[in-house]
Amino acid sequence: MTILYNSEAKKKATNLSINSDLLKKAKELQINISNSLEKTLIELIKEQEMKSWEDKNKTSINSYNKRVAKNGLFGDDMRSF
Repeated sequence: MTILYNSEAKKKATNLSINSDLLKKAKELQINISNSLEKTLIELIKEQEMKSWEDKNKTSINSYNKRVAKNGLFGDDMRSF
């Protein structure tokens, strides 16, 4: 598995613009905004990297799928089920 990011990297302060009502409600519910943002960013980055990988490998994937559709999978003739 590829390491997504350095979890040991130091934190860096940043300015964000957030809907004031959402911010108020998050604070009322004691939601850790920094942790929530990090969790969401991790998921968004994973999704984008997966999409990027699929886009880069689309030709190969399509070629492989066509070959399997035409010739079947390696070892198909050896299966007993």
